[in-house]
Amino acid sequence: MSFENIGFIGLGLIGGSIAKTLRRLYPEKKLYATSGHLSTITEAFEDHTIENDHLLSLEEIGNCDLIFLCTPVQQNISYLEQLKPLLKEGAIVTDVGSVKTDIHEAAMQLGMEHCFIGGHPMTGSEKTGYHNATAYLLENAYYIITPTAQTPKDKVAEFTELVRSLGAITMVLDYRAHDHATATISHLPHIVAASLVNLVQKLDDEHETMKTIAAGGFKDITRIASSSAVMWENICLSNRDQILEIMDRFSDQLSAIRKEIAASDGGSINGFFQSAKDYRDSITISKSGPLKKVFELYCDLIDEAGGIATIATILASNNLSIKNIGIIHNREFEDGVLHLEMYEGESLQKAVELLRKYHYTVYER
Repeated sequence: MSFENIGFIGLGLIGGSIAKTLRRLYPEKKLYATSGHLSTITEAFEDHTIENDHLLSLEEIGNCDLIFLCTPVQQNISYLEQLKPLLKEGAIVTDVGSVKTDIHEAAMQLGMEHCFIGGHPMTGSEKTGYHNATAYLLENAYYIITPTAQTPKDKVAEFTELVRSLGAITMVLDYRAHDHATATISHLPHIVAASLVNLVQKLDDEHETMKTIAAGGFKDITRIASSSAVMWENICLSNRDQILEIMDRFSDQLSAIRKEIAASDGGSINGFFQSAKDYRDSITISKSGPLKKVFELYCDLIDEAGGIATIATILASNNLSIKNIGIIHNREFEDGVLHLEMYEGESLQKAVELLRKYHYTVYER
């Protein structure tokens, strides 16, 4: 593998997790990074993730074989332009942004198609920063790869193999198809979540009644509204046309169900919710009905033989029964690769304590 010296511009949750995973799997590789904050570089150096203990110049990053752009999407474009005269021969630049069209068009305008491969690891959370990065965040997560028409096939194959080796599931897409899909399944949900939170804030009374009684459903649908405002500003500006198209389609959906409710059309209302339920249930593990509390946890899991069996054995040997278990593949804004559902709250707490005792990283909802 020719990617021996790997550089990072930006070392937050995603960049930091990729770097930590590379360090775990390839201790012989040299990893270098620069960031907007020296404290981030210091932290990454002190935990032995990167080689440098100071902020590197772009000239120094340009000497790497593979460079990850891990800043907000519009900043990535600026860095791509700055890197153009600094890259060593044969180097590849990739990004981790959730919008691909703008940076692909920039690569074309800059004449950098031969050295650029777009990328989008569909994992993360509303948490940000290097201190929240983990060496297992990419496990079984989809990683979308969007090469250009001029990217050498051997470089695409090498990069794809590297990503797979990090535990991710690779999918190669045209960059425009990627942006249409993510506008629908990622960008619109964030806009809806933020809109709902802002609406509740405006409608709430002086006693904050709505805020006080907000429970499971509201918290589930609005959790992602806690994501970085800067990141979502960049996404909305970069994927504007696709987002606007999907927002119009969503507005049509709301108008249709509004008419059915206004007409007291019970059959159509029932069909609306049943269709949504059927399709949603086909995507992930059923939540056993909207009125039942779900006792669930997410756990980082090393992709190795017997990994799930080990966890199941730990729980079973302590008389804890698992209600549902599944692997999370689309981990964008989800915590942990393994999803476990228990029968009651007491079992959930015991499971959390046991798994943490055995040094598993566990996330609770």
